[in-house]
Amino acid sequence: MNNTYDCLVIGCGLAGAVISRELAETQGKKVLIIEKRSHIGGNTYDFLNEDGILVHKYGPHIFHSGSKRVFDYISRFTQWRDYSHEVLADIHGTLMPVPFNLNSLYMAFDSEKASRLEKKLVATYGTDKRLTISQLRDQTDSELVELADFVYNNVFLHYTEKQWGVTPDHIDPSVIARVPILISRDNRYFQDKYQGIPSNGYTSLFEKLLKHPNIDLQLDTDANMVLKMIGNDILFNEKPFKGTVVYTGALDEFFDCRFGRLPYRTLDFLFETHDMTWYQSKGTINYTVDKPFTRITEFKHLTGQNIQGKTTTMKEYPREYTGNEGEIPYYAILNDENFELYRKYKKLTEGCSDFHLLGRLAEYKYYNMDAIIECALKLADHMIGVEKGKD
Repeated sequence: MNNTYDCLVIGCGLAGAVISRELAETQGKKVLIIEKRSHIGGNTYDFLNEDGILVHKYGPHIFHSGSKRVFDYISRFTQWRDYSHEVLADIHGTLMPVPFNLNSLYMAFDSEKASRLEKKLVATYGTDKRLTISQLRDQTDSELVELADFVYNNVFLHYTEKQWGVTPDHIDPSVIARVPILISRDNRYFQDKYQGIPSNGYTSLFEKLLKHPNIDLQLDTDANMVLKMIGNDILFNEKPFKGTVVYTGALDEFFDCRFGRLPYRTLDFLFETHDMTWYQSKGTINYTVDKPFTRITEFKHLTGQNIQGKTTTMKEYPREYTGNEGEIPYYAILNDENFELYRKYKKLTEGCSDFHLLGRLAEYKYYNMDAIIECALKLADHMIGVEKGKD
């Protein structure tokens, strides 16, 4: 088998599937994907439950992107349901849009004060602008300070404590910046040009993405059982492998956590099916000030399925990732100490020029779906350039 494949790709999520397709299609490489789970699609995997409702097994995934290249590429493998995600936050029983915007402003304050605050926001930042909670908290105007306190305490503080186990002040600012404050009346959670849900689901998209004669797939296989790095050499099934390896898994676990485990947050999901057509008014409602869970997603809003009298929801409970059987590392905890630990693991791979790290886990970063597709395409571009340089 070692001489059969030009490339080994570890992991069959978006990163692994896109780079596999590019290596197989553009470069004519024979690719083997090794996947630990029993299914394709990584965390975007979806399936029909017993009531015929299409659910996302590992939490809701909404495609959004500003990149035409990314959108055009992934559209080769799916048609789209036109869907713009809207999220409400339950703030002491009042449901208001998040990210916090001008519509939220008029729900949080009386109309006279809200009007004054809107004028001050526009005068300070302009219309249709995005700002971070840190920017708003830096203001000295007493009413803008009051607004900043309201948003911080009711949108960010408790939600962040549940999601990350720390206050917003103790995580990387880029994480908090992912949820902006919008000086607009756009209730969409994302403002990207391209948005939608694959018409037949993500699993169907992956089936088409992986349908290529140069791609083989091996499910239910722990890469650590078949792949080893000894010094600068790669062993596959205990024999030297001279081809390309693209690794998308957790890098610390590939090296048996020899320097200690990289910290992540994981999630427990509670799926519930209700004897009603609709459970809530929007696809996702965040619980930012109370409840032990962070949010409830109702999948039919996302998929557009017309199923009467039944609907399925999912509650998310974040907690510390321990590496125990069945846990999934979802979110890297981004701070200087953890970056330094990651760099120690990354250094172990640097002597192997044909060993590439790609994706959330392998790079210890947070990526949206479109960003991971773009990274995979750029890696393929780089590898094509290297191949041409050898000619």
